[in-house]
Amino acid sequence: MAYFENINAIKYEGASSKNPFAFKYYNPEEVINGKTMEEILRFGVAYWHTFDADGSDPFGVGTAIRPWDHLTGLDRAKARVEAAFEFFEKLNVPFFCFHDVDIAPEGSTLRESNQNQDIIVAMIKEYMATSKTKLLWNTANMFTNPRYVHGAATSNNADVFAYSAAKVKKALEVGKELGAENYVFWGGREGYETLLNTNMKLEQDNLARFFHMAVDYAKEIGFDAQFLIEPKPKEPTKHQYDFDVATGLSFLQKYDLADKFKFNIEANHATLAGHTFEHELHVARINNMLGSVDANQGDPLLGWDTDEFPTDLYSTTLAMYEILKNGGLGRGGLNFDSKVRRGSFDVEDLFHAHIVGMDGFAVGLKVANKLLEDRVFEDFIDDRYSSYNEGIGLEIVEGKADLRKLEAYALELTEIKNQSGRTERLKAILNQYLLETITK
Repeated sequence: MAYFENINAIKYEGASSKNPFAFKYYNPEEVINGKTMEEILRFGVAYWHTFDADGSDPFGVGTAIRPWDHLTGLDRAKARVEAAFEFFEKLNVPFFCFHDVDIAPEGSTLRESNQNQDIIVAMIKEYMATSKTKLLWNTANMFTNPRYVHGAATSNNADVFAYSAAKVKKALEVGKELGAENYVFWGGREGYETLLNTNMKLEQDNLARFFHMAVDYAKEIGFDAQFLIEPKPKEPTKHQYDFDVATGLSFLQKYDLADKFKFNIEANHATLAGHTFEHELHVARINNMLGSVDANQGDPLLGWDTDEFPTDLYSTTLAMYEILKNGGLGRGGLNFDSKVRRGSFDVEDLFHAHIVGMDGFAVGLKVANKLLEDRVFEDFIDDRYSSYNEGIGLEIVEGKADLRKLEAYALELTEIKNQSGRTERLKAILNQYLLETITK
């Protein structure tokens, strides 16, 4: 059965195209610095938002009716697999991602859930055998079911910890079976509401124990995926243990896990933490911890995780600037953890949304690459910090200065001259490069 029969394969037609089902800037075959756009951007489709979401929100029921929604249980899950691979083929994406409950319905017991998952995983594997689309990452959902009301690996209930461990064991086996490049941990409820009833040290110690168990089991079964932690603040838990990259890095370093994990950075999670997307990417990059990206954006007027498709070209440009400086994403990718708006309920909107997101990052890639080629910001930054290349500055950097030496130096200073940061000028240059790229 064809689920998107009125839509043909999405092709690159260039910026002048008026075809709503065509890429204007994303040309998968275009070569930039020796690699194609497809190789650099490594786009992925999020199974949950694309094939499971119905447009519901805290204030209303779903608005999107999909061609598979008349089915239930495993029949519905099988239809979604068929629809997914048709979608992947028409969009020509190299990757997809999923949680365990996205692909198969939960049963009344863990054993039944695993059996359901086995059926769908076998079907996905069969489709993957003839598809270019591979698994970027998978994970276990440990936040939706009421059993996770107090967390999963950080629950006060040891039975929940054990159940969660069993879920992750199965997910690691599925990841190996399907050849996942990565495995993601998002601690949806790994945090606390109030210290009045919380043993924070035990919870964090247990979370570390959980991660070590996962690392050990992956090694045992020969699953060599890159392990990723996805930071997210505030939502749904008031005090998330994975608040942002800096918090997550501190945790990993404390518990001897920093050499076993990298980060999966989500744009909307960065803004919820009070950061920019590029800030989180930058912090991960300079610590050699940038692994993969969930590509979306939030609404600055709304205080929750809106998961909008990325259309902000400034954001995509500055994100790609960090990614290129990172040397690319390695085994990671750009997964569209994004959902169409509640008012965009036709299946065609799923294509429009991915097209605009892919075009947005293609523009960002081209602008960022040109900025780096011309060393626009690098040369300015190098000059701004040039005082550390010689004299007392170089002694500070090389560890040859102490407080006595610095005091003696400072006492002889008659004048301190600072130079302008030129913020407005640099933003004007960014505008210029962006406009030149999209108007060519």
